[in-house]
Amino acid sequence: MGTPIPQPPGLPILGNVRDLDPANTLDSVLHLIDQYGPIFKLNIAGNERLVASSYELLNELCDEKRFAKQPSGGLLEIRNGAGDGLFTAFGDEENWGLAHRILMPAFGPMAIRSMYDEMLDIATQLVSKWARYGPENKISVTDDFTRLTLDSIALCALDARFNSFYREGMHPFVDAMVYFLAESGARASRPAFVTNYIYRDSTRKYWESIELMKSISLQVIKDRRAHPTDKNDLVNTMLFGKDPRSGKTLSDENIVHNMITFLVAGHETTSGLLSFLFALFLKYPETYNTAQKEVDEVVGKGSISYEHMSKLPYLTACLRETLRLYPTAPGFSVAPISKDRNEYPIYIGKERYEVHFGQPIGVILPRIHRDPAVWGEDAEVFKPERMLEEKFSKLPPNAWKPFGNGTRACIGRAFAWQEAHIVVAMLLQNFNFRRDDPSYEIHWKQTLTIKPKDFYMYATLREGVDPIGLEKTFWNNVDGGKSTTSKETKIPEKNPSSQKPRRLMTILYGSNTGTCESLARTLANSASSRGYKSLVQTLDSAADKIPKDQPVVIITASYEGQPTDNATYFMEWLQGLKDDRLDGVKYAVFGCGHRDWQATFQKIPTAIDNLFETHGSKRLAARGNADAADNDIFNNFDSWVDHTLWPGIAAEYGVEDEDPSESQGLDVEISTNTRSNDLRQDVSEAIVKDVKILTAPGEPEKRHIELQLPTNMTYRAGDYLAVLPLNSSEIVKRVMKRFSLPWDSKINIKEGQNTILPCGRDMSVFDLLSAYVELNQPATTKNVAAIASSIPDPTLRSSLLATPSSLISSQRLSPLYLLEAHPTATLPFHAYLSMLPPMRVRQYSISSSPLFSPTTCTLTYAVVDAPAPSLPSSTQASESRTDTSSDETPTSITNCTSALPFRSNRSRGVATTYLASLTRGDHLLVSVRTSHTAFHPPLDISSVPMILICAGSGLAPFRGFIQERAAHLSAHRPIAPCILFIGCRAPTLDALYATELQAWQAQGAVTSVRYAFSRRPAASDGCRYVQDRVWRDRADVRDLWDRGARVYVCGSGELGEGVRACVVRIAMEAEMGWGRERAEEWFRGVGSERFASDVFA
Repeated sequence: MGTPIPQPPGLPILGNVRDLDPANTLDSVLHLIDQYGPIFKLNIAGNERLVASSYELLNELCDEKRFAKQPSGGLLEIRNGAGDGLFTAFGDEENWGLAHRILMPAFGPMAIRSMYDEMLDIATQLVSKWARYGPENKISVTDDFTRLTLDSIALCALDARFNSFYREGMHPFVDAMVYFLAESGARASRPAFVTNYIYRDSTRKYWESIELMKSISLQVIKDRRAHPTDKNDLVNTMLFGKDPRSGKTLSDENIVHNMITFLVAGHETTSGLLSFLFALFLKYPETYNTAQKEVDEVVGKGSISYEHMSKLPYLTACLRETLRLYPTAPGFSVAPISKDRNEYPIYIGKERYEVHFGQPIGVILPRIHRDPAVWGEDAEVFKPERMLEEKFSKLPPNAWKPFGNGTRACIGRAFAWQEAHIVVAMLLQNFNFRRDDPSYEIHWKQTLTIKPKDFYMYATLREGVDPIGLEKTFWNNVDGGKSTTSKETKIPEKNPSSQKPRRLMTILYGSNTGTCESLARTLANSASSRGYKSLVQTLDSAADKIPKDQPVVIITASYEGQPTDNATYFMEWLQGLKDDRLDGVKYAVFGCGHRDWQATFQKIPTAIDNLFETHGSKRLAARGNADAADNDIFNNFDSWVDHTLWPGIAAEYGVEDEDPSESQGLDVEISTNTRSNDLRQDVSEAIVKDVKILTAPGEPEKRHIELQLPTNMTYRAGDYLAVLPLNSSEIVKRVMKRFSLPWDSKINIKEGQNTILPCGRDMSVFDLLSAYVELNQPATTKNVAAIASSIPDPTLRSSLLATPSSLISSQRLSPLYLLEAHPTATLPFHAYLSMLPPMRVRQYSISSSPLFSPTTCTLTYAVVDAPAPSLPSSTQASESRTDTSSDETPTSITNCTSALPFRSNRSRGVATTYLASLTRGDHLLVSVRTSHTAFHPPLDISSVPMILICAGSGLAPFRGFIQERAAHLSAHRPIAPCILFIGCRAPTLDALYATELQAWQAQGAVTSVRYAFSRRPAASDGCRYVQDRVWRDRADVRDLWDRGARVYVCGSGELGEGVRACVVRIAMEAEMGWGRERAEEWFRGVGSERFASDVFA
């Protein structure tokens, strides 16, 4: 037996009917809470229910594995009008699931954002009315906010205008709704026979009110069917939407039920929120002043735009705090659930109180939201500061629940939030307010929701604002076509014949509201411009079918910690994997969520990210995330795509890492069509000041180049310089020769095609090939197929098609090379040109510090110029093919190779060859790219030691680090110790910057330079590779590590792995008893904080 649950004494049969005031049930319940504590029992004519009012109980009752929403009391009476609508349906009713899945997209971020202009339209009507009222006319606050919110939900969701601000009284729907809600609450507190036999007049009016609401809803449906529109609003969604799970549609009866639900719930609670907020503002004027000041600073005197919504944190905190003190939907009911109804006992309250299966438990939010255990001794005070983001994010789970809980939480929350921000910002921007009664104390009036009772105020236009000017501003904003959210973009028709996607990408999404699907399709569009053909599909459709030959991008959300409706099967499949089934998959994950659901924020995206890695996949980019609470999902996504996803794909697949999309809406004048504009690369012109060869003759060449940077281009030590190169004239001439083009040929690419090459103007073919396209990119499978289809000889054609793609990729055989190897191929030049990706930038670590010279920078790079890879023999090629069912071998390439007089015997890098060709005074296009935050010298240079480990041209960033330390010393600033480990071949062959490093060591800019010479290990204490030197000098490494050193590594992937293994080995030795697993775990723990690497292929 648990602790007995207290109950007020009641009457026979009637029970506790007399304990509840039908006109104000909430006050009666709060009074009983004061008497009986955080949990008690009520019996209303034989119907037993519990009441809970502490945070401790609420946190437990929000566990959806144990409790589910249970319409009871007044909400059960609401079903007389709203039936099985979303708000009043039982969780196991089929129509709830259908409507929930069909209607969720209509309330997703994309849909809500599209409603901004309509919300603004209605808000301007309110502002105009109050402006014309004048400063001495008393405003009925709750009535006008009710007009506002009713018209907003009607226009935004139903495309209907109720025109409440152009009536003397309220709209008939409002009068019917108010009576319906009040009477529903009253009916819940009295026995049915009393209602039916004693309150006959009230009952008649009650059902008349329901019929009126239904008739208005049916009229909206009738009008839409008579006058169809393609508007993506709630009415069309209900009329024509199909359940993504079953394919079913909503019945007309359920549509009416949900229409009443949205008209009631969509305006009643928001009008209460706005009314309570202004009552609190005028009671706590310091909060009012702070909020108004924020609006002035963010919005100023101009029009309020959608972008302002996420920049008003104090206003957001005020709304949150208002709903804490006065949750306009003041409670909800849950009931225990069980797979086995005979599974007893069920306990709550830390196992103290026994409850029964299906027993309603009412949660009383006005008391829970003021629980001192969470909110402190000043819980009764309006204090928005407690709701600012940092503090709000640290609240205990389930402490703030004004929108309900879990899967049954308010579907229109984002709608109400956006509407409230718009209205409050506009009112604070244009008016000053004062109370009608200076001594007014907030009391509420109750239907099923609560609003301030008898609250009136005056509105005075602020200085410089007049009614006529205000209305002109509104009309200009509406008629000027300058909507912040509805920009018309003309997209040129695409010529299908010109589109030759060069790579494949799979984009998977999990979405209930449509937001993640929209993001997925946005990515697909941008991927097309980068040479990708994207397959966009739901996560469920991809279960057990994850491709391994292309990047896989997953964009999904959590729904109360559960997968979205179209990702449920996928998650079950993924969680059930037992082996490395996903080995070879290369993926990235972006998650959407809302931090107000802290316990489950980003739960599904995080789980997918981790499970893919666990089962052998390679992560292309760090998981991105967006928080709907910031109203900035789209900017967050764009930022992740531009700065994380594409660079990650670039590192793996070698594609351009710059956003190819053109900016829209900017009023600019461009005087010339430069290459950077055509290729949409953010680069500017630099000038070569000096060039040097750093290695001995006969050694692989490493070079130094000094550049005069463009005006206003700045950088930090450790950053990258992106260079937009040119193809060598040698390879351009090969193309011209292959297609028999005269050297002065011109080309004009027709407008409107899916390309970022210059269109609509004549230009030299030589210039186009030199500056705009990648000529050395390996041929794709589609490229090979296109070339093969143009070969007349079927044997040669089949042989080329049989060439393994792995061979073409590993040997970097370009379309040009394949065409040269098959002189009979008749592929036209325009088809060849469509195969070529646009020229991309290459990034190089800057090898200088701006403290040494802020207007110049240097690069240190290895010139890629090596013997061309030899092709395998026909037999070897045959053995490497995946299709072993044929005896044919792809001899067409290998037989032609030796016969090509024009074939280069060298494999040269495009960008390094270009850089090596530059001389003093030459111009080139560059831009600075910020490196990873951790890959910069520590801010506290005086106390944080540095351990620098590199090989070859990996010295580049560390030269900049040490040069910066030398500048600090010259300014008499103390610096912490620094050891440089560097690997090269021999002291006289490629010891880069040896004299300079020696001078810096003498100065103290670098404490010690430790070499490892692979060709002369005797000259480096027997150490052949740099990790060998780190191990030999591990005592010094450990000493600096213990003093808080940061470790930086720059070089090849092999170097990075070798250093990692060495560091783990040092840790195992230092901590006696550590095994490799424990040391690896330690390394993972410190990696992001004190270990920064920049590795390259």
